[in-house]
Amino acid sequence: MTELARELGLPQPGASKHLRVLREVGLVRVRQAGKQRVYGLDASGLRAVHEWTGGFEQFWQETFDRLDAYVQVLKQERTEE
Repeated sequence: MTELARELGLPQPGASKHLRVLREVGLVRVRQAGKQRVYGLDASGLRAVHEWTGGFEQFWQETFDRLDAYVQVLKQERTEE
């Protein structure tokens, strides 16, 4: 924990609090190794977020594609003038 807190530039209690919250929501797992706690990422908790945002990704990609097509038309009209 001390190494992680130092790398993050957080006081040790602050790092502990963040890790506790991440553990409670299932994004990290912890195991005891002697006197140390070893934390690991559990990215499976992000699957629902990824699936939920996937619909938005398609929407925005289609929107940007339409915007790009419109900009190309405007550029073409300017070069024809």
